[in-house]
Amino acid sequence: MEYFLDLLKLILPAAAVLYGMYLVVMSFLSKEREKMLVDLKTQNSQTIMPIRLQAAERLCLLLERITPNNLVRRSNPNQFSASELHPMLLNEVREEFNHNLSQQVYFSDETWESVRRAVEEVVTIINLGRQSLENEEATGMDFAKAIFAISLDRKNDAISYALKQVKSEVQLYF
Repeated sequence: MEYFLDLLKLILPAAAVLYGMYLVVMSFLSKEREKMLVDLKTQNSQTIMPIRLQAAERLCLLLERITPNNLVRRSNPNQFSASELHPMLLNEVREEFNHNLSQQVYFSDETWESVRRAVEEVVTIINLGRQSLENEEATGMDFAKAIFAISLDRKNDAISYALKQVKSEVQLYF
């Protein structure tokens, strides 16, 4: 029995020391892991943040370029008939959108959906402008005026809404 008590006198303090060491090592490893995660997140944000900002700039540029006012001004409607200008404008909107499709990776589904709706609204305005012209021989200027009139009549401006969505999502990062 005395042998057993002597053994316990040696084993219990050793077990307490081992358990204490175990807790210290686990605490140290946990803190190191947290530190590595913070460093990794910092490195990722330093890499991804400029890319996200560039994506936001590109989406804002897309939305500004496809506004009916800017779109028609760039196309120089005086040189074309309405039947020539219509496919040109549609093609330009689609090319702009297709060129920026990859930007959706950097934005929420809601923001990207608002951008897509803005593009669809511009296409609708262009098509409605063409349909509103009764004369097949209408000039590009007549077509441009019809687009401007329809654009002004629209109360729900999808382009402004999409721009606000993009800007508000960018502000989340700052």
